[in-house]
Amino acid sequence: SYTPVKDIPQAVCCPSSAGRIFDPVKIKGMPAAEVLTALPSKEPIKAAIAIATLNALSAICWERGLTDNYSIRMNIDAVDAVRMPAESSVAVIGAFVPILRKLKTRGGRWWVIEQDPQTLKSDEMDHFIPADQYAETVSAADVLIVTGVTLVNHTLEPILKAARPDAEIAVIGPTAGMLPGALFERGARVVGGVWVKKPDELLDVLAAGGSGYHFFD
Repeated sequence: SYTPVKDIPQAVCCPSSAGRIFDPVKIKGMPAAEVLTALPSKEPIKAAIAIATLNALSAICWERGLTDNYSIRMNIDAVDAVRMPAESSVAVIGAFVPILRKLKTRGGRWWVIEQDPQTLKSDEMDHFIPADQYAETVSAADVLIVTGVTLVNHTLEPILKAARPDAEIAVIGPTAGMLPGALFERGARVVGGVWVKKPDELLDVLAAGGSGYHFFD
């Protein structure tokens, strides 16, 4: 659900140094509770593995019908569940290509807050806000859409605190596939993740070097 290439480039180019961060062999058979202790880790790979474990446990809860006071909608783009009137101002945390495409068609007032401006197209740069300047923009937005990657780099909490109490807030992305109660308590109305229907086939794609683009129907 998260590949920290920019945060840990050696995980791609220097596997030996990545090996000092964590040992993937030791993860197999490890108690889930032990894996979850890495949730607050400052090392993105460890935090991502812990969140992936949390997401897997959450899926088991849903399969057993253990839901709280919320509804689960399947086969829908989470963005379509976000209330985004034409007159509303929208702040997007992360370069969500489908969302940016929709905003460019919609027009109006919107911003994209991103760590790496190179991920944006030339016609999106007028809306670019550097990540370290997020607070003022987030507090001005009627609608806030946040990438689930903020769960891994531990920036979600301050972002949600900066939002207006009446803002429409969504946390979206494969990383955000856990039980949503804690996010709802912090102001989110929509939490959108990914449901893996065929885990064995997914593992085959991963083993063959596939990426996120190969995972979806």
